Amino acid sequence: MRRIGVPEPYEKLKELTGGRAVTKESIREFIKGLDVPTEAKTGLLNMTPDSYVGAAVELAESIEMAISLKFIC
Repeated sequence: MRRIGVPEPYEKLKELTGGRAVTKESIREFIKGLDVPTEAKTGLLNMTPDSYVGAAVELAESIEMAISLKFIC
């Protein structure tokens, strides 16, 4: 996340969770509640530990682009 300009991602995650345990189900619910394109949500929900390493950076960049376009339009 730092590569695409998100400073201190671990600290932000800690803040978002409010000290609660992060489970697979809580992550899925968090993803479902994001205000990002459906394709991005689907990609996030379909990630596995074997597939996320390279895909995470590409997905983050596509989400950043979609958000940027949303504010331009």
